[in-house]
Amino acid sequence: MPLIDVHVIKNVFNPEQKKEIIEKITDTMVKIEGEALRGVTWVRIKETNEGDWAIGGQQLTADAVHAMQKG
Repeated sequence: MPLIDVHVIKNVFNPEQKKEIIEKITDTMVKIEGEALRGVTWVRIKETNEGDWAIGGQQLTADAVHAMQKG
C-alpha cells in the first residue's frame, strides 16, 4: 500500500490547503493504482521548522515562501 510523505515548511500551508494536498495526491495515486486501493493510500504531511530547511545555502522561512508564492 502506498505511503506518500509530503515535506513542507511549518506555517506555509493552512489546514484547508493541507486537506487539498492530501485529496489531490490521493486522487493522483488512485488514477495510477485503481480505485480499489483508495482506502489504503496513505498521505502524511510532515512539517519542518522554519530555518531548518534551506536551498542554495539560504534558510527558508514561511514568510520567504509566501513571498515566492506571490511572485
